[in-house]
Amino acid sequence: MDSTTRYLPLLGRLLIGLPFAMSGFGKLAAFGQTTAMIAAAGLPVPPLAFAVAVLIELGGGLLLIAGYQTRLISAALAVFCFATAVSFHSNFADQNQMIHFLKNIMIAGGLLQIAAFGAGALSLDERFSRGRLAAANAALAR
Repeated sequence: MDSTTRYLPLLGRLLIGLPFAMSGFGKLAAFGQTTAMIAAAGLPVPPLAFAVAVLIELGGGLLLIAGYQTRLISAALAVFCFATAVSFHSNFADQNQMIHFLKNIMIAGGLLQIAAFGAGALSLDERFSRGRLAAANAALAR
């Protein structure tokens, strides 16, 4: 395995996961503002939507960085990106909102690439799969 295929997936997960984690931390510090924005978008039960957003952004971002359950987490984050694009950035008359919409769609595309190809060599997924493989080989050797 060359260094490109070894390190680039980790770098990609870090560059996508870190902004999610930072956004989740930021939401924790701004409950009132965030729930008001959620309510203004017309979404039901803003406190519940707040909790879901923090869980997905903070938890998903950290799990993506670590490379744990990467395919599932990246697919969930891609759905979240698409949902937030449609819910919060669909006023295409405002160029800023169009840019944010497209940014969310692009991030979703990158996350779908991670879902398709996995976490890479430097991840908890890879470490755990090697452990399961070693245990299976040991069981076969008996």
